[in-house]
Amino acid sequence: MLLFLLTACAAVDSDTKRTETERAEQWGIEITSLHMSAGGHMVDLRYRVLDAEKAEPLFAPDNKPYLIDEASQKVLSVPQTAKVGPLRTSGDVKENRIYWMFFGNIPGLVKSGSRVTVVIGDFRAEHLIVQ
Repeated sequence: MLLFLLTACAAVDSDTKRTETERAEQWGIEITSLHMSAGGHMVDLRYRVLDAEKAEPLFAPDNKPYLIDEASQKVLSVPQTAKVGPLRTSGDVKENRIYWMFFGNIPGLVKSGSRVTVVIGDFRAEHLIVQ
């Protein structure tokens, strides 16, 4: 049984690394963290740009980001405030910088340990686990 669990964990780690490598090659980013914030009212996504040209579509104003809670299929969006605007990084895309965005969370919907999908235009990162 222990060997089965170790093999299963190794397969998950291998799949995760492959997915991260594919994401970096196609979209020029790596997700650095995904965690709860603001007392559970926000989900905080951080990602590093590895290739500014490939990552450019993620910053296009027409590509509105959203997060899908995989258990309920409910969609969370990036809040827009009157003074600050959308709660996400905007501006010039530069390599080796970490960018962020917040998704408004319906209290109690997404929690630490939840599996989610992040969508920005054609970009899709599935089965991410919220810390």
